[in-house]
This record gives sequence, structure tokens and C-alpha cells, in this order.
Amino acid sequence: MKPERLFSESHTYDVTTVERIARNVSSTLAALGEDPSREGLLKTPERVAKAQLFLTQGYGQDAVQILRSAVFEESYDEMILVKDIELYSMCEHHMVPFFGKAHVAYIPDGHIVGLSKIPRVVDVYARRLQVQERLTMQIRTAIEEALRPQGVAVVIEATHLCMVMRGVQKQRSVTTTSSMSGPFLNNTHTRAEFMRLISTSD
Repeated sequence: MKPERLFSESHTYDVTTVERIARNVSSTLAALGEDPSREGLLKTPERVAKAQLFLTQGYGQDAVQILRSAVFEESYDEMILVKDIELYSMCEHHMVPFFGKAHVAYIPDGHIVGLSKIPRVVDVYARRLQVQERLTMQIRTAIEEALRPQGVAVVIEATHLCMVMRGVQKQRSVTTTSSMSGPFLNNTHTRAEFMRLISTSD
């Protein structure tokens, strides 16, 4: 028998999982000194549970299969870049959001992928508890596995609320990470072209 599911905002949620998370949220509210039974918080545990499931939906998705669903033979062998991909994730150390943009490029070796699949791959890995460094490498590795391109380059620029709202509280700090392979790593001209393209303003 399949578990009962809740439908909300075009997403389905396992009832048992929602209830389990909601109970923990209610306990957390009480531990913080709040009254989970007051009007404004009555539905908060359930809302938080659904929000957490939505924000971590990447655990149930396969980035490589998403890419392979739209791979096409093509002789094009120059750089393909999708830049300024909006990115929202949560740091695994504090479960506080970090957000920014990803720039993803690859040089094909006989196969290209539908352009919309690249932002989807970014979302698959971003919608998990993450560290930016691992997120950057996971995106690169998935593209390498699915396409076997000549090379891949990924750069992520993000603001981490765990640094902005707490801790050192540096509101203007931005963290940049990169992961590259093939010509992006070994050819200074290719790398320079990529960096120039992602730094060009609209």
C-alpha cells in the first residue's frame, strides 16, 4: 500500500514524513520559548515541514538521467555557456540558505544537451543540504558523466546567510568557487575566454 500523499503548490508530500517533521518543529518552537498552540503558530510546523521537503527535493532526483534524457549528436566543438543561473540552497552546517548564481560551460565531443537541462542539474544538487564547494564539483561531474565532453567549467558565486545573519555578520561577502576540467583547466586561452564571458555584464 502506497503512503498517503498531500498535494500543495503542485507538489506532493508524504503525509507520514510531513507529520514526523512537523512534530520535531513543534518541539523546537517550544524549546525556543514559543507557544506552538498560539494562533499564529498553529500551522507553522506543517508549513515548515513542507518547505523543508520542497527545498531538499533534489535527494529524489537523478541529475545524470535528466541530462541523458535530452542528449543529441552534434559536431559542434566550441564552448557552450549557460551563465547567471539562479541558485538557492541551504548550508548543511546551519540549515540556513545560501543563494547566488552559477555559470556552467562545456565543450562538446560529439554530443550536446538541451539547454534547459543544465539549470535543472544545478537545481537537483542545490535542492539538498550542501556546501558550495561540493555543489560546484557535483554539477561538473554530472555533466562529465552524461556527455563525456572535452571539458566542463562551473563557477558559483553565492551569499551565505550563515555569514550574513549570524557568525561574522559580513553583509557584503560573496563566496566564489570553481571546478574545471579539460581545456578549461589546461588551456589558458580557453579558461580566459570562459572567465571573460561570465564577467561580461548584460
